[in-house]
Amino acid sequence: MADKTKTIVLGMGNPILSDDSVGIRVVRELRDKLDSAEYTIIESSLGGLRLMETITGYDRAIIVDAIQTKDGKPGTIYKLTEADFNRTRYATNPHDVNFATAIEFGNKVGLKMPDDYAIFAIEVEEILTFCEECTPAVEAAIPVAVDMVLKELKIKT
Repeated sequence: MADKTKTIVLGMGNPILSDDSVGIRVVRELRDKLDSAEYTIIESSLGGLRLMETITGYDRAIIVDAIQTKDGKPGTIYKLTEADFNRTRYATNPHDVNFATAIEFGNKVGLKMPDDYAIFAIEVEEILTFCEECTPAVEAAIPVAVDMVLKELKIKT
């Protein structure tokens, strides 16, 4: 019997800000590899409460986004979980909330939030330059991230 888990695969970012587009570019490649009847595949540049609204009603959320860490090497891919975001409640935007707070809020107000999260964060180099291409190290990480998501979904590559 087929798994009836309702799954959303969400690519985050801005398609015209160089490496910030990496999440969107990964899900664009996944569209050709995933059955749209089984998976909802979405591109988004929204965060906080709007992100919460986007994933409401799903059992599972796979999110792909850019990340910049202090000593990170561009192109490195981290697999994170919801728990990784519970270390901080810092919001970068005073008009919205961070990921962990949005999920917590959704649960507290009784929304059907996913029970299972996987976040693939790709270390980026350049997110402030208007450009529709990623830097070479981030570009090279895209097919690797695609394979990681497919493995997470238990789809043979």
